[in-house]
Amino acid sequence: MSMAKSNLERFPVGVQVALWLGLAALLVFPFVGTEFYTQVVTRMMIMAIFAMSLDLLQGVTGLVSLGHAAYFGLAGYALAFLTPQTEAISLWWSLPLSVLASALAALVIGFFVVRTHGIYFIMVTMAFAQMVYFVFFDNRALGGSDGLYIYFKPTLAVGGFTLLALHDKTSMYYFTLALVLLVYLFLRRLLWSPFGRALAGIRVNEHRMRAMGFGTFGYKLSAFTLAGALAGLAGYLWGVQTEYINPELMGFHTSAHAIMMVILGGMGNFAGAIVGAFTFEYVLHLFKDLPYIGEVHLGKHWQLWMGSFIVLVVVFAPRGVLGIVQSLTGGRRKQGEGHD
Repeated sequence: MSMAKSNLERFPVGVQVALWLGLAALLVFPFVGTEFYTQVVTRMMIMAIFAMSLDLLQGVTGLVSLGHAAYFGLAGYALAFLTPQTEAISLWWSLPLSVLASALAALVIGFFVVRTHGIYFIMVTMAFAQMVYFVFFDNRALGGSDGLYIYFKPTLAVGGFTLLALHDKTSMYYFTLALVLLVYLFLRRLLWSPFGRALAGIRVNEHRMRAMGFGTFGYKLSAFTLAGALAGLAGYLWGVQTEYINPELMGFHTSAHAIMMVILGGMGNFAGAIVGAFTFEYVLHLFKDLPYIGEVHLGKHWQLWMGSFIVLVVVFAPRGVLGIVQSLTGGRRKQGEGHD
């Protein structure tokens, strides 16, 4: 299997510079941006973690899931159920337990769905997600269609001294940024490991990988479980920021949004997933805020503009936003190089 096929890419210098500038902008943003926009960027970073978790399945392993939002929402619900109504919960154990809940759900569901292939895999993932959605939507004991409120945000304390309080918006911002970087570095390292190369091989030709002696079921189930855990991390952060969880977070639309983020950034590299999440959220707000022209409210039809935008990107920039940056900076793929 050649490096070009294994999805391991070294970005051109121009793209690396653009990414480093983006990181620098994120580091200083709370000092120059308003409180409102700091929260908006925090949301973008949360969705970046969600997009990276899906890209592990879709861009690296070649498994297109329409039910990935189930694990995103489950961690948020876990946080809501764990948090008392009278005091803040500890970050030390609420975060691991919430992520574990999503990972276990992904492990159980994945045990069944990774046995399928192609369109059947897509439909089965969506079916399981809809089952999870209606379990919460139709059960008032689980919050029903109204969802649940999270009255106190988690804190990180040692010996009675509070190290981190997530009710502070700046602390929440930098905590989320740190997790984005950790998840990115972890996944990037994972791709260069034998496990990551095996996943890339499964995406390219699963039958050949089996013939070479690889247990592809175990690899795919591991990737599915890990992706669910990382989606749960994003869902936990979403619950912390919004202080509210409802079944819509598990719905088809949330999964579809994650897919569009991955496509926008460029499938198969995690930096692209981050860029795609930021691009999607920015363009989404831009279209929703479109003004009236005569008696026509353009912002009301944001789905139409968003769909048109995605189509244009797919047609004219199949490698996503990072591909556009690479073209603008004069970057060229070298022989024998693949993705991040």
